[in-house]
Amino acid sequence: MTYLLWCLACLISYVQLFSSPNIAFASSLEAEALLKWKASFQNQTKNNLTSWGYNPKENTSPCNIWTGISCNTAGSVNRINLTNSGIQGTLYEFPFLSLPNLEYVDLSLNQLFGAIPSQISSLSKLIYLDLSRNKLSGKIPPELGLLNNLRVLHLNENQLNGSIPQEIGKLKFLVDLELSQNHLNGSIPTSLGDLSNLEFLYLQGNQLSGTIPKEIGNLKSIVDLHLSQNQLNGSLPASLGDLSNLEFLYLSDNQLSGSIPQEIGNFMKLTELELDANNFSGYLPQNICRGGSLQKFTVGSNHFIGTIPKGLQNCKSLVRVRLEGNQLTGNISEDFGAYPNLYFIDLSHNNLHGEISQLWGQCPQLATLRIAGNKLTGSIPPEISHATQIHELDLSSNSLVGVIPKDFGRLTSLVKLMLNGNQLWGPIPSEFGSLTDIEYLDLSTNKFNESIPGIFGYLLKLHYLNLSNNKFSQEIPFQLGKLVHMSQLDLSHNSLEGKIPSEMRTMQSLETLNLSHNNLTGLVPTSFDEMRGLKDIDISYNQLHGPIPNNKAFQNARMEGNKGLCGNVGGLKPCNHSVEHKHTSRKAFLIIFPILGTLLLAFLAFVLIGRRRSRRKQEREIEQSNMHDSFFSISNFDGRKMYGEIMEATNGFDVVHCIGKGGQGSVYKAKLPSGSIVAVKKFHQTLDGEEGSRKEFLNEIRALTQIRHRNIVKFLGFCSSAHHSFLVYEYLETGSLAAILSNENEAKKLDWSTRVKIVKGVAHALCYMHHDCSPPIVHRDITSSNILLHCDYEPCVSDFGTAKLLNPDSSNWTALAGTYGYVAPELAYTMKVTEKCDVYSFGVLALEVILGKQLGDFVSSFSFPSTTYANILLKDVLDQRLPPPTPQVLDELVTIARLSIACRHSHPQSRPTMHMVSKVLSFQPASSSRGPDDTTLEQLIKI
Repeated sequence: MTYLLWCLACLISYVQLFSSPNIAFASSLEAEALLKWKASFQNQTKNNLTSWGYNPKENTSPCNIWTGISCNTAGSVNRINLTNSGIQGTLYEFPFLSLPNLEYVDLSLNQLFGAIPSQISSLSKLIYLDLSRNKLSGKIPPELGLLNNLRVLHLNENQLNGSIPQEIGKLKFLVDLELSQNHLNGSIPTSLGDLSNLEFLYLQGNQLSGTIPKEIGNLKSIVDLHLSQNQLNGSLPASLGDLSNLEFLYLSDNQLSGSIPQEIGNFMKLTELELDANNFSGYLPQNICRGGSLQKFTVGSNHFIGTIPKGLQNCKSLVRVRLEGNQLTGNISEDFGAYPNLYFIDLSHNNLHGEISQLWGQCPQLATLRIAGNKLTGSIPPEISHATQIHELDLSSNSLVGVIPKDFGRLTSLVKLMLNGNQLWGPIPSEFGSLTDIEYLDLSTNKFNESIPGIFGYLLKLHYLNLSNNKFSQEIPFQLGKLVHMSQLDLSHNSLEGKIPSEMRTMQSLETLNLSHNNLTGLVPTSFDEMRGLKDIDISYNQLHGPIPNNKAFQNARMEGNKGLCGNVGGLKPCNHSVEHKHTSRKAFLIIFPILGTLLLAFLAFVLIGRRRSRRKQEREIEQSNMHDSFFSISNFDGRKMYGEIMEATNGFDVVHCIGKGGQGSVYKAKLPSGSIVAVKKFHQTLDGEEGSRKEFLNEIRALTQIRHRNIVKFLGFCSSAHHSFLVYEYLETGSLAAILSNENEAKKLDWSTRVKIVKGVAHALCYMHHDCSPPIVHRDITSSNILLHCDYEPCVSDFGTAKLLNPDSSNWTALAGTYGYVAPELAYTMKVTEKCDVYSFGVLALEVILGKQLGDFVSSFSFPSTTYANILLKDVLDQRLPPPTPQVLDELVTIARLSIACRHSHPQSRPTMHMVSKVLSFQPASSSRGPDDTTLEQLIKI
């Protein structure tokens, strides 16, 4: 009994010793230390730490109340997660000594600068340390080797320099080491071979030199090894063949040489192998796909010889292959098979022979096929047209013969086609008119004959066209003047006749024009005066005469071989007075006549309006007639005919055919007599002079006529009159993303990989609008309702009624536009439009895709207070209608979640650009985000 009483007394003493006052005291010391560090920040009002505060009278604990702070059961801080919190400061004041129980620290995606203090070694319990994506400089402190419990160390994407300390080899429990994208130099320390638990090693994007140490072969657990983009040299150690668990090996962009150990072909788990841009030689491993999981195999720009590895022929897992720029030999028709997942393959500039295999047509996902610069013979097989997803086809610089198959008209996704440098002959098939997405077309140096087809004028996205060194005859088709995006046009070295079409004046984007070595006659059109974009012109060796245009580009143009040209340019004779007078009179006529014509048309319009008011019974007929005149087609449609077909198909815009309504107008589904289905967006009529509606209508036209991208809805034409304003688009039968996500059954069809594809597609579209259009285009209403889906769930951004073209010379102030919940917060008080407004909306949309519902609805579905959000992880709040994602897809979802958080930063300047977002989504290695899934619900909903 006495013993029990003694034990009870001890227990009471122990409880009193560690009672709440003592815990509170320890907690208050930690709180004061953290506040001291916060006080050193340079942006006190612009970070996300507004919840950090301490009142000594209240003994307030920071645990689970302060943003990013968590504690253990004893009330001591053990986790700090301040990723993407807008912190601008250093680690010099960080309370290393005051936080002895820290196990987890994530300060990534901030603006930390200065060195990493050596005092970091006092965090002896640290398991996870992430200081990536900051501006830290100086050397990696060797004291990190004292953190004996460390499992994850991320210092990537900073400005660290010096060598990698040998002491890191003491971290026996390390699983993930990321030091990429810094300025590290010196050699790879041999001590890294002591990290037997290591699974992920990222050293790419530095200035490391020397050889790869043979001790790397001791990393028996390594799954992912990234050494690309350094200055490594020498041959690969044979010990690499011992890494039996290796899935990802990246060695590209170095100075490595010698042969590849054949043992690499024995890896059963190898998924991605990148060896390109080195000095490797010898033979490729023949059993490279032994495990059947190889997806990416890139060995381009080396000195490999021998045949294509036999293991590739039946490697159905292949997604991306690059073998270009080597000295590989063999019969191409025998070395490759049909691949269900292949997206990209480049075999260019080798010594391959044989004919093009029909099996390429059995690669349903194939988007890029390059076999240029080989010794291919035979004709182009029509079966290649079965690969309808091809965007780029390059068969140039071979010895191909025959005609272009008419089946090429099925390749409607083509953006780039290069058949130049062969011996192809015959006419260009009329089926080329179906290639409405093509931007780059090179058919030069062949034996094509007959005339240049006028259908080229309807390939409205063309910006490069080269038909030189062929046998084309007859006149230059005037339809080429429709190619308003054309920047380079080469028709030289043919047998073209007749005059240069004056319609070419509308090619205002044209910079380079080569019409040399033909039989062109007549005057150079004076309308070329208006083509201010021209920089390089060659009209030499024709039969042109008369004065040259008053265009600066003609001052340095090549014009020899034309006996009749004149002008004040070296090498030409001056024009005589009579010719100049005639030329001037013609110019005056061309100026005055359009003015008189415009006045006459204005008078006629006034008369017609008067008649319309007096003859109400004929209003519909006059309206229709006027509509025909004002319809402008930007595709290969007849405007007058299409208008009638749309009116008939919708029964005069009967509500029965309406498939959607919005603030700007209604959308109708119209099935044309040809069988094709289009979507017609008819703008609402207003009673205030239609000024606002008219502006939205013109905004959408202005934006869409400048855009060409696979993830932006195709614009077919428009119509504008006093009674109707409507736009014609391609019809996407699957409907909007919002409609699918709100439907329980349909949402299940959007599996996780498809949702990742949707987010990437929207990101690529916005990147194009912001960075590839001039001026940049801001959509201003990126929502799930404005994302339409193809039958394969490829996303298309639609509805450009609120779009704004950014003028670099203006302030870009505007009225508030957009959809509640998606609008960037700064627009509520600044009204200034920037690309960062779309970035914010994208962040909201991306979350909606992975959560399965709009952010507001998602948050309202939780009944608990917001202080508990920090304990809920991303994987627990993903759309519950789908099964859990695979680990690889989960990595991509984590990346999307983190990007969404960055995109929705309250300060626009802290948000990434869409170029950065698109790049991360496109090129980030599949496992780069592995590690603790620490993205929480609190971070997702924070605004």
